[in-house]
Amino acid sequence: MALTYTPAPKLGAPCPDFSLTSVDDKPFSLSHFKNHKALVVMFICNHCPYVKAIESRLLSLANEFKGNSVQFVGICSNDGENYPEDSKENLFKTWKQKKYPFPYLHDVTQQVAKDFGAVCTPDFFVYNDKNNLAYRGRLDDSWKDEAKIIKRDLKDAIECLIRDESPAAMQNPSMGCSIKWL
Repeated sequence: MALTYTPAPKLGAPCPDFSLTSVDDKPFSLSHFKNHKALVVMFICNHCPYVKAIESRLLSLANEFKGNSVQFVGICSNDGENYPEDSKENLFKTWKQKKYPFPYLHDVTQQVAKDFGAVCTPDFFVYNDKNNLAYRGRLDDSWKDEAKIIKRDLKDAIECLIRDESPAAMQNPSMGCSIKWL
């Protein structure tokens, strides 16, 4: 497990267009995510201990913002052949079993991860209503122990966008396992 941190965000950058298939075989592209105050694009996977540690919090957050003009989408770009837990079939099983409240897309070629500049799992990108990057950082300040959380960075950023405000320019990087490149 190689610990990787996300680079400083390029705030204001446009959301890369993408066209991927979900783990339940539905096509999605950026155009499917319209009329939002915030679009949360998350690079996640099944096998990463950092994602596993925050998964329940992430699902709770997505459920909390349902109906608030906030759209979440998960993307797995890991090499599913060398990391079988991250195969499309296993991603689907997790998505269905844990009732992910958002589409979970499979980036087989890893081009979408490259277009976004994603480097690790989890890697969070939040876009405003104009699809410009407003936040790239961590979920919260205690990835490992939920009881020690003081600051909920991702939630705070989303709430700013709902209020038509900009999240703080100083953003703490996310950290996790490096994306498993082909």
